Amino acid sequence: MQRMDVTILTDHRYVSPGKSDPYIRNILVEDELVASALERKGLKVWRTSWDDPWMDWSTTDHALFRSTWDYFDRFEEFDPWLDRVSRQTTLVNPYRVIRWNLDKHYLGDLARQGINIPPTLYIEPGWQRSLDEIFRETGWREAILKPVVSGAARHTYRIVPANAPRYETLYRQLIGREALMLQEFQHHVISRGEVAFMLFGGKFSHAILKRARKGDFRVQEDFGGTVHPYDPTPGEITFAEDAVAACVEVPVYARVDVILDNSGRPSLSELELIEPELWFRYRPAAADLLADAFTRMMVSGPSG
Repeated sequence: MQRMDVTILTDHRYVSPGKSDPYIRNILVEDELVASALERKGLKVWRTSWDDPWMDWSTTDHALFRSTWDYFDRFEEFDPWLDRVSRQTTLVNPYRVIRWNLDKHYLGDLARQGINIPPTLYIEPGWQRSLDEIFRETGWREAILKPVVSGAARHTYRIVPANAPRYETLYRQLIGREALMLQEFQHHVISRGEVAFMLFGGKFSHAILKRARKGDFRVQEDFGGTVHPYDPTPGEITFAEDAVAACVEVPVYARVDVILDNSGRPSLSELELIEPELWFRYRPAAADLLADAFTRMMVSGPSG
């Protein structure tokens, strides 16, 4: 294999899929938009899975995360792979950004810098307080429980004091092996949805609105959520750009997921810096913005 400027990383299921459905077609279309944009910059581009057993990562100058959507289900494999490959090539987003963003304790870091997030309690492995005790202490009437390392709503549960005992056994099992977070439920996510802001080099590109299906709170398409074009206000764009500016390092690409909190203020629900869906199919020209930010990073190096 000849030396590549950049290798686009995907999930092994999407390298050469034997079947086609709308989900897979979206992945292939968006990865191709990114590859074409990078090639227009004169870069040599390859695409493979992050766990490709035949890949020599020292033969590519950069490894660009795009659709590695199985990593959180295989974290025990992904974690050492990330360390190993970071010593062989330059990761994009940068290794420091990925490491920070892997663990949702990053939300606490951003809150300490003035970024509004939902009221959040981190539950570390081995904690003894029950869910019932936590509800009594916080006074919350409803909360969302999820792991601090997760994706695609893995082990994400909507809990109220009345049904907390039903989740206690599962909760105990989870905190026996991983850290969790409990957030006060923000009701506007049901009535209004969640807005995803796409930013490249810290600057806003486009936004979409994600809505949960009736009777659910999870806005992901995997759970029946729907996606719609969205025209944000200048204030919303400023909030998203401020969130990215508060990162440990300015990322090449970012998705800023924003809801309204129970007081009606913009609130950061997630900051996706590893392998977010960026909905290039809603704005194909945004792939060129990613390529622009990528080439600026190549010239200037990571920025703080």
